[in-house]
Amino acid sequence: MGKRPGRCYRNLKQRPPYTRKEYMGGVPGVRINQFHMGNTTKEFPVRLELYVHEGCLIRDIAIESARISANKVLSKKIGESNYHFKVMVYPHHILRENKQATGAGADRVSKGMRQAFGKAIGSAVISRAGQTLFSLEINPQYYKDAELALKKVIYKISSPCGIKVVKGEELLK
Repeated sequence: MGKRPGRCYRNLKQRPPYTRKEYMGGVPGVRINQFHMGNTTKEFPVRLELYVHEGCLIRDIAIESARISANKVLSKKIGESNYHFKVMVYPHHILRENKQATGAGADRVSKGMRQAFGKAIGSAVISRAGQTLFSLEINPQYYKDAELALKKVIYKISSPCGIKVVKGEELLK
């Protein structure tokens, strides 16, 4: 059985986030491999941030996919030593799913348990409106390539996003 589409988990529900892994057996691990990429020791004069316009749930798979696509563009166009790319969020919220039976006679099998607890299927970030997801520090001459990398990230995130220059705006003019 495949994964449910992102629209099933995108909207925020009224219930609080579920983060207690010790009470649930079989919680899959977080799929984000790295949180800092590029040159982590150097100070860069320009800082760009990718933020979400509205609050939603973003799965850890989507964050990892966005990280990979941005890092690939940055390392090819700019070079490993000319940027510092950082994932600013951690997926604490555990997603649960109550699997329903399908096929002939399934309506008799899965009548009860309408709001069952469900099994853990993954984790997600609960983002607020205006929250920063990724930050990217660069030198001013690589601004266009950095903007291209962050635009590729926007396609992977389920919420409308924006890019803002936080530091070094006067250097880009």
